[in-house]
Amino acid sequence: MKKKAPRRRKSSRWRKQHSRKTRKIDLLGRIQRALAWLLPGLVIKRWMLTSGFGLMLALLGASIWADLRPVYWVIEAIFFLIGLVTKFLPSSITGPIVFCFGIALLIWGQSRSFRSIQEAVAPSKDDVLIDVLRAKSKLNRGPNIVAIGGGTGLSTLLQGLKRYSSRITAIVTVADDGGSSGILRRELGVQPPGDIRNCLAALSTEESLLTKLFQYRFSSGTGLVGHSFGNLFLSALTSITGNLETAITASSSVLAVQGQVVPATNADVRLWAELENGERIEGESAISHARSPIARIGCYPNHPPALPSAIEAIENAELIIFGPGSLYTSLLPNLLVPEILQALLRSNAPKFYICNLMTQPGETDGLDVTGHIRAIEAQLASFGITRRIFNVIIAQKALAQSPLLDYYFSRGSVPVKCDSNSLRLNGYKVFSASLQATKNNSGSVLRHDPRRLSLAVIRAYKKEKREN
Repeated sequence: MKKKAPRRRKSSRWRKQHSRKTRKIDLLGRIQRALAWLLPGLVIKRWMLTSGFGLMLALLGASIWADLRPVYWVIEAIFFLIGLVTKFLPSSITGPIVFCFGIALLIWGQSRSFRSIQEAVAPSKDDVLIDVLRAKSKLNRGPNIVAIGGGTGLSTLLQGLKRYSSRITAIVTVADDGGSSGILRRELGVQPPGDIRNCLAALSTEESLLTKLFQYRFSSGTGLVGHSFGNLFLSALTSITGNLETAITASSSVLAVQGQVVPATNADVRLWAELENGERIEGESAISHARSPIARIGCYPNHPPALPSAIEAIENAELIIFGPGSLYTSLLPNLLVPEILQALLRSNAPKFYICNLMTQPGETDGLDVTGHIRAIEAQLASFGITRRIFNVIIAQKALAQSPLLDYYFSRGSVPVKCDSNSLRLNGYKVFSASLQATKNNSGSVLRHDPRRLSLAVIRAYKKEKREN
């Protein structure tokens, strides 16, 4: 027992030191948060100063109304107090003490006021109000981004981009005819909600439980197997409101979506593709398993109308991103909407193309980055357009050998190689980076990492902005 006593004393001393250190850190954190209200961009200081100025004017007006007598009384009282205090201590000591005491009261009062506001506005949130306002201010100053595509590629990109801007518009293809979306499309006559659901979930800032509910996929139940709750929710709202756009707006409010999600068209679009062997196939799910290289694609109806909100977003965009996603079934279908294509050609904003990590069997077999670009240019040429849409390409660096890569090789998929020199000679700007996810929940899927991808996009955008 005697040997354990010193350990107890040491442990007690350590706890006291740790407690003092924790209190010190907590005090410093409070001071930093209080001073953070003075940082620019929060749109708080101007209104606090306006309120203070208004109070001074009100007091001055009341004094004038009372023939200035209250002003004389206040001045006399102040001089009396100053004289009384300086009788005991010199002004060189009392001045700093009173000044520091006043500043401390100001900081303490402001911190308590804003804490009360936070408890009233968001009592269940753990985030400090100043941190939330600073983050929101930063996002509001972010670039006006339009991301065009579909599938998991677009939702992955959006998941990362929402860390840099709140002014994001996702223009999503609505040509899907497989899986849950295809069933709902055939049985209920609604536009396929799957890709839109993924984008709404990616841009959601609401609690994770609500987002998980929206993404929940039923694994049992007659007629429910394979359907996601979000698909059913959007389909029901579409039937109630009469159109998918209104249903998306309502869902965006529920999920507190940061930005907006817009379908490329409100028409019931069905894709078709001409293969190099002369065969013609119909339907998005059939095109993704084509047995011959694809020459070009089209859709029924021939000229689907675009939503005005999509055109407006492109016209106001500071950055336009195309991809990543399946070339012929997620990306090019958006260019089949003539108004969207013309809006892209008119826009002077930087336009980025993000290429996939791997080729897709039956759709992009053997295509490198240059092959993807040529396929896009060939599609534009079929419309009689010779101008380029994209001037910047973001591609994956060479992938390291791994068991996951071997798995893809066994399924006929290879990395999309990027010949940067050749692309630069053709007038494209190329940014190569490590974009793949290092940790994957699915284990057998090679995907872009949202953080890495969005960081590469923002860095390329800033570089473009500096150069131009």
